Amino acid sequence: MRDPEIMSGTPCFRGTRVPFQALLDYLEGGETLDEFLDQFPTVRREMAIAALETAKDKLLASIE
Repeated sequence: MRDPEIMSGTPCFRGTRVPFQALLDYLEGGETLDEFLDQFPTVRREMAIAALETAKDKLLASIE
């Protein structure tokens, strides 16, 4: 979710100030989803999975 009033419009998980990029950085760095969730308890597992699925769908749609 993007809101110009929250983190200058950086995409964040709804109802948090946790940027989606933080999840990508964790995964890229070899950390697990569980490790990310432990560090950011305001993000629920369902939220993280839904965000990853949305990103995947957008990526796949852009290469079709």
